[in-house]
Amino acid sequence: MNTSKTYPINMVINGKNHHDKITPRTHLGDFLREHKNLTGTNLGCEHGVCGACTIEVNGQPVRSCITYAITCDNSQVRTIEGFAEDTIMLQLKEAFTDEHALQCGFCTPGMLISAYDIVKRKTAFTEEDVRLALSGNLCRCTGYRGIVNAVMRVIALNKSIQQVQ
Repeated sequence: MNTSKTYPINMVINGKNHHDKITPRTHLGDFLREHKNLTGTNLGCEHGVCGACTIEVNGQPVRSCITYAITCDNSQVRTIEGFAEDTIMLQLKEAFTDEHALQCGFCTPGMLISAYDIVKRKTAFTEEDVRLALSGNLCRCTGYRGIVNAVMRVIALNKSIQQVQ
């Protein structure tokens, strides 16, 4: 495959159809930031280790720094900007603020998307479960206590809402 040649790509990003041409070696994080101006997706280590670049592709958390954009052709992509109206994400943002779960904010978009996945999957109900599920997201500022407390709070809130329904 010629790496300087561009290829068509179609994807739905944050609910809107996008048709572009990109080179095969363009990473999804770079594509979103540089071509779509969706700068909420942060690129930290660019090796898939830190989790700052975590986004959703077809409803699953994905490291955008190690995912080629071309592999997301015909996919549904959601960045932190695409969660603006999402009830669970709004709960998480409020809990992160209340629990002092953010400081510099660099890891926050990826951390929020990972936390969203935990709450959505309803698989982590203990503090240990949450810590394990978030272990792929690094934060150099908070010490994680506030982050874990925030996620636990939203899990409890959604568990009580489900019990009422």
